[in-house]
Amino acid sequence: MQTIQELGEAVAARRHALKLRQAAVATQAGITAESLSRFERGRSAEFGARKLLAVLAVLGMELDVVVAGQSGTLDELRLERNSAGTGVASGTSTAVASTSGAKRS
Repeated sequence: MQTIQELGEAVAARRHALKLRQAAVATQAGITAESLSRFERGRSAEFGARKLLAVLAVLGMELDVVVAGQSGTLDELRLERNSAGTGVASGTSTAVASTSGAKRS
C-alpha cells in the first residue's frame, strides 16, 4: 500500500468480509463511526496512529512497515531476514496492513 486511501480501502474490505458495521467497529475501537467512514473513503485529513491501530486490532489486522521494493518470494524474505544484521536498514518505508492468523511474540 502506498497511500492512506489504499489503507482505508483495505480496512473497508476487511470490515465487509467480516460482515461488520462501521458503527460496531468504531465503538470497539473507541472512535466515531463518522471518523471511520471518512478514513475508509480516503476523506480523512487526520487519522492518527492510535486510531488506526485500534481499528486494525478490532478487525484482526496488523500493520507491517517494510522497506519499499524489498518484498519477494517467501523463500527470499526468509533468506533476507536470516542474513540481516542487527542494524536498521535505511530507505523508503511502505505500510502494509494484513490479517494475522497467528500472534507474534
